[in-house]
Amino acid sequence: MPDDYYEEFVISVYLTDDLVPGRMLYFPVVQECEGGGTHRWIEIPQEGKSAADYKEPAPGVKLLPKQ
Repeated sequence: MPDDYYEEFVISVYLTDDLVPGRMLYFPVVQECEGGGTHRWIEIPQEGKSAADYKEPAPGVKLLPKQ
């Protein structure tokens, strides 16, 4: 799609009961741009680091306790 636009992507997942609240789940993504550029949003932070420490961090979600 042209650079002037953006798209939202929806995912549906099933999480097992053995996942720990407070844990981050990461979803590495490769973005291919119309002009031929590529961004590899695949960097998963090592222990003691955060996404801000990386140039192209993988998107992630933090698990919360069951309500």
